[in-house]
Amino acid sequence: MTLLAEICRSIVPVDGEAARRTRQCLDSKTKPRGSLGVLEDLACQTASIYGTAAPPLPRKAVVVMAADHGVAEEGVSAYPSEVTAQMVRNFATGGAAINVLSRQAEAHVLVVDMGIASGQRQSAVSHVPLGPGTANFTHGAAMSKEAAVRGLEIGIGMTTELAAEGIGLIGVGDMGIANTTSASALTAVLCGEAVELVTGRGTGIDDAGRQRKIRAIERALAVNRPDPADALDTLAKVGGFEIAGLAGVVLGASARRIPVLLDGFITGAAALIAVRLCPAARGYLIASHRSVEPGHQVILRELRLRPLLDLEMRLGEGTGAVLAMYLVEASLRIVREMATFTTAGVTDTGA
Repeated sequence: MTLLAEICRSIVPVDGEAARRTRQCLDSKTKPRGSLGVLEDLACQTASIYGTAAPPLPRKAVVVMAADHGVAEEGVSAYPSEVTAQMVRNFATGGAAINVLSRQAEAHVLVVDMGIASGQRQSAVSHVPLGPGTANFTHGAAMSKEAAVRGLEIGIGMTTELAAEGIGLIGVGDMGIANTTSASALTAVLCGEAVELVTGRGTGIDDAGRQRKIRAIERALAVNRPDPADALDTLAKVGGFEIAGLAGVVLGASARRIPVLLDGFITGAAALIAVRLCPAARGYLIASHRSVEPGHQVILRELRLRPLLDLEMRLGEGTGAVLAMYLVEASLRIVREMATFTTAGVTDTGA
C-alpha cells in the first residue's frame, strides 16, 4: 500500500461527542448561551478535531510551499516567474508579511521549495523540488501522476515531522507566480463551474490579462480533458507542485487529528483535492478568511466552510491562516479559563 493510500485510510471522522461536551462547557460559562457566536462554534470544532472537550493550547506552525508554473509563459500574471525565487529568499530572511505576522502569533514558519525554476538553494528553506516548475499546461499535463503522488506524499511527510515536534495547529500558505491560474483551473473542473466565473485578477492583472488567463485555462481544459471524478488526474493535468504538497499537508494533519487553517484561494484548491481524495478530511479544515478571488467563494461553498475573517485579502503566503490562529487560541482560552456560573457565584437563568 502506498503512503498516500495508507494515510487516506487512516483518517477518521472528527469526534462529535467531544464537540457536544465542549458546547455544554461553554453553556456553563458566565455569559448568555451562544453569545460568543462563531467563537463558540470554533471551540467546538477544534475540540472535535482533537477528540477532547478541553483541548490544550497548541504549538503553531505555518507551512508555506512554493513552486513555479509553466503557464506563466502565457502572460497570466502581473509579475515574472523569477519573483517566486525572490520571495522565497524574502521568506528565508524573515522579511515577508508571513514572517511578520507569524512572529506576532509565535508560529514557526516552514518554507518548502516544491519546484522553483531558478533551482537556487536558500538556507532556512526545505528543498524537495519535483522539478523546475510545472510544464505549461496549455500544451499538455502540468505534471505526471507520479509527480502528483510524490508531491502529496512530501506534504504528508512534512506534517509527520511537525507532529513529532509537538506542533498541534498548522496553517498553510503558498507562493508561486501564476498559481491562481492553476487554482482557477482546478476549481472549474472539480466544482463544475465556468472558467470565467472562477478566474480573478490574481496579482492584480488588468482586463486584458484576465482574458488571457481565461483563454489559457480554457485551452488547458480542452487539451488535457481532466476527469472531474478523479482528483489525482485533475491535479496532475492542471495543478501545481505546491498545491500537491499542500493537499498532502491537509491529509497528513487530518490523519494526526491536527486542525488545518486554510489561507485563501490556492490553499483552498489544495484542500479541495485533499477532500476529494478523502472526504473525512473536511472536518479538520478551518477557513481563516474569505479571499477576494472569485474562485475562493466557490471552493468555500463546495467545502461547506464558513470563513472566520473577511479582510479583502489576496496575498497568500499563509497570512490569513496566521491571523486566524489568534481566534483559535482565543476560543480555547474561553473553554479553559472563563469562570462558570457556579465558580463565579453568578445566577444562571438558563438563557
